[in-house]
Amino acid sequence: MSEDLKRLAAEAALDEVRNGMRLGIGTGSTAEHFVRALAEKVGEGLEIIGVPTSERTAALCRELDVPLTTLEDCPELDLTVDGADELDARLCLIKGGGGALLREKIVASASTRMIVIADAGKKVEALGAFPLPVEDVPFGLASTRNAIARALSGLGYEAPIWLRGGDTPFVTDGGHHILDIDMRQITDPAELSRALLDIPGVVEHGLFIGIADAAYLAGKTGVERLVPVTE
Repeated sequence: MSEDLKRLAAEAALDEVRNGMRLGIGTGSTAEHFVRALAEKVGEGLEIIGVPTSERTAALCRELDVPLTTLEDCPELDLTVDGADELDARLCLIKGGGGALLREKIVASASTRMIVIADAGKKVEALGAFPLPVEDVPFGLASTRNAIARALSGLGYEAPIWLRGGDTPFVTDGGHHILDIDMRQITDPAELSRALLDIPGVVEHGLFIGIADAAYLAGKTGVERLVPVTE
């Protein structure tokens, strides 16, 4: 059922795609459904150029004949479509479960708009149940981890931190490692974002704040289009 819902959300997001668009293409299982649906439209004559957020996505696009370029050749994009591991009512996100958070954030930030696609179970009252990924340079990783722990403690969190992959660390497309943090509940995403980015060795984190413009969430009753709730 979950894969069916992901596919429905991905197909609904095609309504946002227009002929001639420069398109950021996300990473993950839901994004792969979008790539397959997009490829069908390309085969029917839709003209777009895509910038993939990972080598994995790039390989699938090439396999399905979705035209690709790079941010170097096309630094400004019209739209990015990508999944999320969690999202709240303000469309703040946790991303990075697939390990592509740095490129995903670069591509999304280069886009005029970002659309999220997900099954309805990804919507939460407060972010944090899904472990927060933090991408780090390998050099001095133990020191970076200690600094993260101190920063979290200073903000009132006591959150376990572990290296993704353990003894065989996961390596991102950028050559970095990922520390996952069991936040449980993030009370102030913006405050946490600033604290993490102040730490030398931290490259990026999986909090996407103020980036997503809309979300297509598929549930048992159909697909719902959400926009950020403003306080």
